[in-house]
Amino acid sequence: MSSSLFEGGRNPSLLGSTSIVLGDLPIWFLRTLAVLFGLLWGSFLNVVIYRLPREMSVANPPSSCGSCGARIKPYDNVPVLSWLLLRGRARCCKARISPRYPLVELIGAGLGWATLELVLQTLPPETLLIRVAAVFLAYFALGLGLVGAAFIDAEHMYLPDSITLGGALLGLATATLRGMALVDSLVGAGVGFVGVWLPFIVIYSRIRGRHGMGLGDAKLTMLAGAWFGMGGAAFVLFAGAIQGTLGAIVILLATGKIEEPEAVRADRAELRRLAAEGDAEATKILAEDPLGEEAPAHALGQARLPFGPFLIIGCLEWLFAKEWILAVYRGTLRGGF
Repeated sequence: MSSSLFEGGRNPSLLGSTSIVLGDLPIWFLRTLAVLFGLLWGSFLNVVIYRLPREMSVANPPSSCGSCGARIKPYDNVPVLSWLLLRGRARCCKARISPRYPLVELIGAGLGWATLELVLQTLPPETLLIRVAAVFLAYFALGLGLVGAAFIDAEHMYLPDSITLGGALLGLATATLRGMALVDSLVGAGVGFVGVWLPFIVIYSRIRGRHGMGLGDAKLTMLAGAWFGMGGAAFVLFAGAIQGTLGAIVILLATGKIEEPEAVRADRAELRRLAAEGDAEATKILAEDPLGEEAPAHALGQARLPFGPFLIIGCLEWLFAKEWILAVYRGTLRGGF
């Protein structure tokens, strides 16, 4: 079997054949394609991160300047390169363009590369290319959604159902494609959700009068269970708790306080204004939403910190470093504590 499209050994009409397999394509070609693919979707992910929490369509209108509303030309919308050439300023009105935009695009590129490496490790060279593409797209969609959810939660303390529930459904739908038994995916999703909902929402709220974690976090662990099974969901929750605690301590030591994101404070102020004007819906939201009341910024046990990003880091760690994590765990057991 040839290792390249440009060497002999297979039918000359290989490119148009449905029997093309993974081993027929050169690795450098696949990696280049994956990185470019990731860059493009990273650019789209910026749109999702900005518009989804604002309940705007991610399709219409086309890309436009957030400051003056002018339509962005295609040559000013090239991932990373356009931001560098424009020196972080919009061509139309010279408004500053956040460095988050090229950062997310670069994360998209890294995600494309990492997903390809994952596929190369899990699928044999004789796997049909159509299956390779399906597995790649499934894992890439998961990673893209998780990255988007992390940025949204960090800014708005909100995990969109379209990502958490949609991601869980995608995990169930692709379970057998990924070599996972559907029953394991279903059980993992159920255990992942109940493992957060019951102790941290139901029981904790009865003891402390408030939720220990949000319902969005329970849906996120349900997603983890649908993709990784019970063991994966348990790791995500444990790793998220450890990393979240360490992150909170570092922030508290560095700044002396853990403040809510600016967008959350702005939303609360707007709701309070509407409630004062007699808006019944705003009054209801303030009464029922855990974010309707400000939290102390100086107390570690009471301050609010978005937990979703730490759970998502755990998801990505399990997705791309599962074998290494398991090897370390087994080595720790053999060596003792």
